[in-house]
Amino acid sequence: MEENFNIPFDRLVNDCEIISPQNYKFSIDKITALSSEYPSEYLVLIYNYFFEHSNSYEILMFLLQKIDKFKDKSSRPILIDSLLMKGKFSQRIPDADNITRIRVNITKVLANTKDSQAVYPLLYCLNSKDENYKVKLSCAEALGKIGDRYAVLPLMSILEDENESSVYVKESAVSALGMIGDEKAVDSLVSILESKKGFLDKFTFLKERALEALNKISFKGERVFRALVKSLQDESPQVRINAIEVLMNSDDSRAVDLIKNMLEDNNREVVQNAVIALYNLLGDDILDEIIATPTYSENAKTEAIKLQDDLRDEDLQEDNIDE
Repeated sequence: MEENFNIPFDRLVNDCEIISPQNYKFSIDKITALSSEYPSEYLVLIYNYFFEHSNSYEILMFLLQKIDKFKDKSSRPILIDSLLMKGKFSQRIPDADNITRIRVNITKVLANTKDSQAVYPLLYCLNSKDENYKVKLSCAEALGKIGDRYAVLPLMSILEDENESSVYVKESAVSALGMIGDEKAVDSLVSILESKKGFLDKFTFLKERALEALNKISFKGERVFRALVKSLQDESPQVRINAIEVLMNSDDSRAVDLIKNMLEDNNREVVQNAVIALYNLLGDDILDEIIATPTYSENAKTEAIKLQDDLRDEDLQEDNIDE
């Protein structure tokens, strides 16, 4: 766009006090006022230019909000260079924590663009051994939101990397794989479920995320099924709950009997989720069966009665609305 050269960038930088603001609120007000002077195709170019030159944490965070609304590809090189700490970005912002916060927000803006060109730099940061873990977490999440399958194998390698000490980074990689939904990730996710780590270990949360990811991916095979059966016996109630949900959404004919076994679980929340899963699979009749069967636990009967009452109340409310 040749008309871009008519934008008085340097004057606007001075007018808005972008480089060394006396008062960042004044600068933000001046930036906001630009929307009444310039059309949107110029505004995004102005915001990009400001972002390249500002040394104010507050202004940069504000500009990211503005840039995010446009989702324009012209912003990508500037955002990526800042994410990768190229140029004078780190010199402009002396506070390390503020740099991290800005870079985390850059990953969110890149994720919202759904631009596959952002995948490589996000992976670069994610795989860097020296990278700040908060940035790595946000990069993994961004990759999941972008959903490009090119990221699947690198994300899987993070799960298999014994030198990656942060379980939170691994959790984020697992969640990203679930968002992408590629079947290639199934074996890596199942390997997590096959781990013998115990309930008190923080690794439990990784199992929870792995089950959530599997719930979003189409899968088949005995190995997956065995891992789900094992997860139903895990010491963590939340792992057992997540396994119930995965089985409920699977097409395996054995799911119903396995979930029925969970009606005897010693955790009430697990039992509640088992009752709900069976209702979703079999309908009203299973609630009557649970209530009438002497061998089912009192917790199971109570949850079945409660669910029946809730369903009855919903029907009454719908009838009142129809009248």
